[in-house]
Amino acid sequence: MELLLAALALTTLIVAVILIGTRGRPMVFFKAFGEFVAALSANKGPLAIVGGCVVLTAAFLLFFYFPSAGNIGPAQPIPFSHRVHAGHKAINCRFCHPYVERSTFPGLPPVEKCLYCHTYIIANHPEIQKEHRYFNTNTPTPWVKVNYLPEHVLFNHQRHLKKGIECFNCHGKIETMDRIQSNHFYMGFCLDCHRQKKVNVGCWLACHS
Repeated sequence: MELLLAALALTTLIVAVILIGTRGRPMVFFKAFGEFVAALSANKGPLAIVGGCVVLTAAFLLFFYFPSAGNIGPAQPIPFSHRVHAGHKAINCRFCHPYVERSTFPGLPPVEKCLYCHTYIIANHPEIQKEHRYFNTNTPTPWVKVNYLPEHVLFNHQRHLKKGIECFNCHGKIETMDRIQSNHFYMGFCLDCHRQKKVNVGCWLACHS
C-alpha cells in the first residue's frame, strides 16, 4: 500500500511538472521528447563512441586511483615495503619489531636496524642515504603512526602472542602490502575475537586495567 501511494505521488508530481513547464500544453512536451529520441537514434553511432570513451575513462580512473586511495596507508619518511621485506625476502616480523614477545609494545625499527642491512644492500640509494643522514644527526626515523588504539585501552602484544594469536589476525596480510593501511581498532573488534575464542571479556580484567 505504501509503495502504491509513493508511486501515485511520484506520478502526480511528474504530471504537475509537465503541465507547469509546458504552460498547460502537455503535447509540447511529448513532441519535444519524440524529437529528442529521434535525434538520439539518428546519432547513435557517435553517441556510442562517446559513451564508450566515458566508460573507459571512468574505469581507468577507478582502477588506478580509487584502490590506491582506499587500500594503502599514509606515506612514510622512508618508503619501506612490507611486501618486499616480509613477503619476498621473508624477513621475520620480530627482526624489526624486537620487543613484541617480551613487552606491551612491539617496538619500531631504529635507524641502526635499517642500516644493519642497507649499509651493504643498495647502499647508494637516495632513500638509504636519507637513513644515513638520520643516523649521522642522531635523529630517529619519524615513522608515521598507522595503528590507532584508544589511550584508555591496554593491549599487550606479549600476552596475545603467547596465546597463539598471529600478527595477521589483527594487522592483516602485512606481507602483501607496500604501505600499511591505517587501522583504528574499536571495542567491537576486540570483543568479537574474545567471544569467539571464549576468553575474558571483563572490562577491567581484560582491556581497561
